[in-house]
Amino acid sequence: MAQNEIATDETTRLIASNKVEGTDVYNRQGEKLGSIYNFMVDKRSGQVEYAVLQFGGLFGLGSDYYPLPWQVLTYDTEQGGYVVDLDKTMLEKAPRYAGSNEPIFNHDYGRQVYGYYGVTYPF
Repeated sequence: MAQNEIATDETTRLIASNKVEGTDVYNRQGEKLGSIYNFMVDKRSGQVEYAVLQFGGLFGLGSDYYPLPWQVLTYDTEQGGYVVDLDKTMLEKAPRYAGSNEPIFNHDYGRQVYGYYGVTYPF
């Protein structure tokens, strides 16, 4: 493989951020919920705190952004995307923001987001 080609199948435990962004996200029923817009990394620990799911809108216009605790995502090689235990109704009620109204990602916000998904906020 040439040095500038990008592998489509990951063979190691690590993946580059640019390969995560744009990856589809499905629920357990196989419905596509959206895709990973980006993820938020703690500056000091280097731990991924959220994967931000882009959902709704058309071609990215009018989309909402849903921070998901990283640990609620499971990569499914058969689907070629991440799977979460959510249905669209639960997702529509989840903490979210419009692209122009990004929240302050502080500890209070983190506890709110993690709490919604029933996960302990570890940061």
